[in-house]
Amino acid sequence: MLELMLCSLFTLLPDYLYRRYVQGKRFGKEITFYSVWYELRWGITGCLMLTVALITTIFYFHPSTTSAALFFRTVPIVPEGSGRVAEVNVGFSASVKKGDVLFRLDSSKQAAALETAKRKVAEVDATMVSAEADVAKSEAQIGEAKAAYQQAKDELEVKSELQRRNPGIVPQRDIEKLQVMVDQRQAGIDAANAVNKSATLRVSTLLPAEKASAEAALAQAQVDLDKTVIRAGVDGRVEQFLLRPGDIVNPLMRPAGVLIPEGAGQRSLQAGFGQIEAQVLKEGMVGEATCVSKPWVIIPMVITSVQDYIASGQFRGGEQLIDPQNIARPGTILVFMEPMYKGGLDGVTAGSNCIVNAYTSNHEEISAKETSAWRGFVLHAIDTVGLVHALLLRIQALLLPIKTLVLSGH
Repeated sequence: MLELMLCSLFTLLPDYLYRRYVQGKRFGKEITFYSVWYELRWGITGCLMLTVALITTIFYFHPSTTSAALFFRTVPIVPEGSGRVAEVNVGFSASVKKGDVLFRLDSSKQAAALETAKRKVAEVDATMVSAEADVAKSEAQIGEAKAAYQQAKDELEVKSELQRRNPGIVPQRDIEKLQVMVDQRQAGIDAANAVNKSATLRVSTLLPAEKASAEAALAQAQVDLDKTVIRAGVDGRVEQFLLRPGDIVNPLMRPAGVLIPEGAGQRSLQAGFGQIEAQVLKEGMVGEATCVSKPWVIIPMVITSVQDYIASGQFRGGEQLIDPQNIARPGTILVFMEPMYKGGLDGVTAGSNCIVNAYTSNHEEISAKETSAWRGFVLHAIDTVGLVHALLLRIQALLLPIKTLVLSGH
């Protein structure tokens, strides 16, 4: 309607003025309700054609959409294992900080496993003390075996010397027995050394390895126990948290709730524009938005990112071929917009629906020396008609509360 009224000033009004003051035709006389379509045919036809052209230009170079919202990310509150809730530390809605305890699961099994692991570490420590005593005992046995060996060897040497000096004074049988005893005592030394080496290896290698394994099992038991305490991963707010003691939570089938990170939905606005406007939407374009949760306010925005893919065209590889005609609705070009000024989205509720305009600016091309005068005029006209869309957005923002509260019947 606004475009039609604007175009009529340049087509229908001059045609009427010509008919009135040049041809002398007046309303109610020569120009009646039945003849106005013929008398003002040039003005009416020109007005319709100019209106269509103007609307096409405005909506193409200055796109608008009502498919815009402040989407926000939610973090599911999910334990790493299943269990029964033993304690809940937050209410239905509460602000939380990173690391705050949200709820606890029944930890009797994990606590018992932790206590068992602690006892195992203590057992290995006690075994190590005992093994050190065994090392000392084996060293004493080595000394005892060496002393017995030395005694047998000395006795063998004495009797062998007597036999050498006075053959027959010492029976050969006694010398053989002494030689066997010396060999036996040497074997005793070797056995004592082997026992000592085994005890030493047990103290230095085997028991430390067993202790390391026990400590690893203790750490694992502690981790399992800590997993029964579910904490907030980020600063944010818990909403609609209906978990209560006695409930069963499962990471696959029944999450405990959701956590909304702090500042979620307050940094950028996501808008879906028609596919025909893909060549117009660019990063850095200026835009404006008005949101349902903050009526009568126009928020200056700037496009920070334009998604290169349309969501409706995605598919997952499978056993069936894709038929494009099965796409129910054409997808939109997803655009990310941020407020031009700090705090521009303050007061806008996250998830709120918005109306968004984006405005094409050809200032740089107009200022370029190689731009012709005619092209510069056309680009000036394109930039100027964006004022109409800006005015329409302000009218929409003005009528939004009335449309929502009165005309919608809510």
